[in-house]
This record gives sequence, structure tokens and C-alpha cells, in this order.
Amino acid sequence: MNFSDSKINTSTLIELYTSMLLPRMIEEKMLILLRQGKISKWFSGIGQEAISVGVTKALEKEEYIFPMHRNLGVFTSRDIPLYRLFSQWQGKGNGFTKGRDRSFHFGTKEFNIIGMISHLGPQMGVADGVALHNLIKKNKKATVVFSGEGGTSEGDFHEALNVASVWNLPIIFIVENNGYGLSTPTSEQYNCKNISDRGIGYGMKSMTLEGNNVIEVYSKIKEIRKKIIKNPQPYLIEFKTFRMRGHEEASGTKYVPQELLDEWTKKDPVKNFEDFLINSSVISNEDVNKIRKSITSEIEKNLELSFNENNVKSSIDNELSDVYADFNYKKIEKSNDVREMRLVDSISDGLKEAMLKYEDLIIMGQDIAEYGGVFKITEGFIDLFGKNRIRNTPICESSIIEIAMGLSICDRKSIVELQFSDFITSGFNPVVNYLAKSHYRWGQKADIVLRMPCGAGVGAGPFHSQTNEAWFTKTPGLIVIYPSSPEDAKGLLISAIENPNPVLFFEHKALYRSIRGNVPVGYYNIEIGKAKMLNVGADISIITYGSGVYEALKTIKKLDLNADLIDLRTLAPLDKDCIISSVNKTGKAIILQEDSLFGGIASDISSIIMENCFENLDAPVIRVGSLDTPIPFDENLEKQYLPFQRFESEILKLISY
Repeated sequence: MNFSDSKINTSTLIELYTSMLLPRMIEEKMLILLRQGKISKWFSGIGQEAISVGVTKALEKEEYIFPMHRNLGVFTSRDIPLYRLFSQWQGKGNGFTKGRDRSFHFGTKEFNIIGMISHLGPQMGVADGVALHNLIKKNKKATVVFSGEGGTSEGDFHEALNVASVWNLPIIFIVENNGYGLSTPTSEQYNCKNISDRGIGYGMKSMTLEGNNVIEVYSKIKEIRKKIIKNPQPYLIEFKTFRMRGHEEASGTKYVPQELLDEWTKKDPVKNFEDFLINSSVISNEDVNKIRKSITSEIEKNLELSFNENNVKSSIDNELSDVYADFNYKKIEKSNDVREMRLVDSISDGLKEAMLKYEDLIIMGQDIAEYGGVFKITEGFIDLFGKNRIRNTPICESSIIEIAMGLSICDRKSIVELQFSDFITSGFNPVVNYLAKSHYRWGQKADIVLRMPCGAGVGAGPFHSQTNEAWFTKTPGLIVIYPSSPEDAKGLLISAIENPNPVLFFEHKALYRSIRGNVPVGYYNIEIGKAKMLNVGADISIITYGSGVYEALKTIKKLDLNADLIDLRTLAPLDKDCIISSVNKTGKAIILQEDSLFGGIASDISSIIMENCFENLDAPVIRVGSLDTPIPFDENLEKQYLPFQRFESEILKLISY
């Protein structure tokens, strides 16, 4: 390897060497502790230290970096106290996840590091979000995100590169090509000569470099960083390296030819650089021994601190309270000045009010800018707020949701419009595994609202008509809101934007232009998690939401029912007290949902009633939902699918029970 670079001074050369030796020696110690059963798992980065250290040292410390699980050198080069890392790996309280996650599955804003999740790909989109924040702020900061060559096969990789290129984001994508994805060689992972060649297709600059040469890594990244903070644009950098140990230690390396291991052993980044420094008289063998002795002492001292730390203890209350970021709701009263609005107009009005209040708030989605969105909810917003804040996106739900997460890391609120709630499937992973779990795992809020136009009744067929709220009410960490009236939609949308937690805001598109109501002018909010009693009676409790509210109102009027009608409005958290109080009074309950019956929220509500109201029930709890089929297109088939024709007969059975 050619380590000569006249631009790098002696102190920096020694710093790079010491910074590589530290993670190497920590790993060697961890492998011993793993065999002793003192840590549970280890993903080794031995042989790849030059990339982690060279990249990190080339950045400013306030710049965010997104490492993988073989990038110990990133964490140590940011001067994280070693005892905290050791505590993290042992699942103790001085770590970063309170024992809730392991390895490098955490972030720390204190050190501007955002770690991975096991699904690998999402962090690239999240890094795009941080880079977007930097671009808008014009703060001359770069962002770096790591991937292995295996992760480049995921859709998230391609989406993230495409958006970064389209938006000219100041970001560097690092691919550590270490030969194997677990046991799968690169020949079975991709069919191009170099992964960096993919950058050509995305219109970005890219290159393949020697990943075991710390001087080349450090110098190139430093050079590229200077370019992109001056002229924002993304880079794709592939570093050729090798994984000297198994995917994790239990995997072993039996699938790797011995001659390949021997070849890369000769390219050891730490040993080769050490030899270069000694041969160049930058350091001596005595210096090396002193450095090693100092590092050994530091490791042992910090290990003792972590070993002496008590095991994590918690309570059920503590665990539950950490699922969501704290939010102190402050009611803002409604104006007495009202205007009649359609549901669609009230949502647009709520967005405008929030955009005026929160100057950093961004809305992203397909066709939402000049076109105004397919439902015209953001029509005219470009003129009011500009293209930086009203951002058209490529068709890439996963990456855009991840970008919203990156913006939240930078303390910037965002709203993502899913063109139809059905399309959330293309972004399901970041919603349920990143947004929902981040606060519980390491205390990072996901200050994001996902707007979800949903529902049947418009003849749109299986892919544009689902009401899929039950996918998300099951996932701890998400808030699910489903208003039915214009007034509630505006107030709850504003509350959703105020709240620092991830909110899925369902908007029934069949109600968009068919429902009208008086809506207070100006900014007001409605407390999340509170149901609304629309009708008061003594004989029966009708529990519903969304389009079901209007079917229930028609049925109450037609049959002249003496019924409580509860509009849930929020599905997670659910207003259990309202439901229980009503059913204990009436003794009979029927739950109406537009979603297909099996596995829907009506099942959970039924269980809540049975567990809390059993002795006061005068009849079985009835659930009414759509057929357990996909939603058909034909009008007659759609009406048959929906529950509303069956609702009246079911309620009559319950009354006469």
C-alpha cells in the first residue's frame, strides 16, 4: 500500500494509527469476553478499521455519521467514553438503550452518531433527511452513511440514492464491500464490476477506493467533504475491503477459501500502517508498545466500570412511559368565528395553520407541489410556503418516510402525504420498525405525521380503497387518528403536528367532498385520545369511527334508537374510559368498522368491553365489519363487501336480544 501523502502532518498520522489500534484492541478483548459469556454477540470489524477511522476523522465532529455494526472505529473516533460502549454491549444502564437493544443499534445526538437497525436499508433514507435539513439550512455540513455491499441490494439503497441525486443533497454514501453478505459471496449479490458503477445511473459522482489504506480513505473523504459543502451533491464511494471473521462470531468463516483469507491478512490495515510509520521513523517500536500499553489500561479501566455496574432494572410503568416521547398538551380554544367547510377543505386549512405556526415544518409527497396533490389539499401551497417546504417526491414511500425521520433527528417537523393509504405498504418497514421504536430504544422522537387518504365507497378497487388502520394500532409507538367531521379533522390534524410522536392520520376520501360542517377559523387543537359522544341514549352503545359515524347516525334516525353513539376519533391511544362508561350504562354494545372484520380494531374493543363490562352486559357484544376479502371494484360488489347494509339488521338483533 502507498501511504505517502505530503499533506498529512506527523501528529495526524499518529492520531490515525492510534485511532485504528484502539478499536482493534477493543475487538480482540471482546472476542475473549464473548468466549467467557460476558457479552452475548459480536459483529467483528477486524480488517476494516481504516474505513471507519479514516471517514470519521475526515468529518467535523458536529456532522452526522450513520455507521453499521462493523464500524466500532466510528464510535471510538467520536470519543464516546468506553465504559458506555461496554455497558451498551452488556445491556446495562450506562449504555444508550437502557438494555432494550444491543450492539450498535442506537443513536446518540450528543456524539452525532445514528446507528443502524437490523433491516439495514432504512438508515440511508434517514441520512438523506439529515442532509436535507443541512441543505435547507445552508449550514455547510456534510452527512455520511455506511452500508455493506449486501445492503445495496435493498430497495432503500436505491431510493435513497435517487432522492439524494434529484435533490442534490450534501451526503456521502459509503459502501464497505467486504466480500460476503453473511455467507453469500459478491458474485451472487450483484452483476456489475463495481458497486460504485451504480452511481452513474443515479447521476452522481462515484468511485471505488482501497478500503484498507487509511491515508487514501482519510484524504479522499476530506477532499469530497470540502466539495459537497461548497457545491451540495451526493457521492457514492465503494471501499474494497474484507471481512476477516464471520458475519457474527457464531457463523465462522468455513465458507471462505483459505487463500482469500491469507491474501487479505497481508493487507491488514493496522499492521501495514504501523510498519509504514516505523519504517518512516514517524514512530518507533518503543512508541508502539507505549501506545498499546496505554490502550490496554484504558480498556481494562473502563471494563471494570461496566462490570461493576448493576444490571438494568425497570418497572412496567417505566417501560410503557418510554414508548412515546413526552408531550404536554395545551388546549387552544376554538374561535367563535366559523365557516362551513368540506372535510377536504378543513384538512387543507389545518395544514396551512400549522405551516404558518411552525416555520421549519416541511410537507413531502407525490405531486403535492404545483399540482396540489391528487385531492388538491395542498393546492396553492407553493405560492404560500415555497418549494423548500412543499416538496414533490419521487415514487418512493420508504425513503420519504425515512427522510422525515432524519428531519426529526434534526428537530424539524414534517408531514408526509401518502397518495393513498394503500401505498403505505411500500414504506411499511420504516414506519413499524424505525419510527415506532426509536423513542423506546434510544430516546429519539419521530416528530412526523403521515397523512393517509383511505376508504371505500368510490369504486376504486383493491389498491385504492383499503382502510388499513389495524396494521398500525397493533404497533406500540404509533398514534393513529381517524376523524369523521371537518371540525375534528382540522383540530386533530393540528394536534397531530404539535405532538412529537409518529402519527398516522387517516382521512376517508369518500367523506372529503360529501361531508360539510362548521369549522372554527384560525388555529385550534383537539386532544388526542378522546372520543366524542355524538348521541346520548340508554338502550345501546354504538361504537364507530370514520364513515361508520354517518351510517350509524342514519340508522339511529331511521329506527328512532335510544342510543349512545361514540365517535372514537383516535384509535391509538383508545378512549377506553368512554367506551366502558357507556356500555356499563346501556348493557348492550355494537361496534361498526369499515375494515374487514377479522383482526380489526373492533375485536380489541369487544375484548375490552368483555373484560370490563361483563357483569353489566345484557347481550353479546356485536362486531360488524366488511367481508374478509379484498375490496372489489364493481359498485354492487363493493356494497356487498362493505358492512353498512348489514349494520341495520345486526343492530335490530341486538336490540331484541
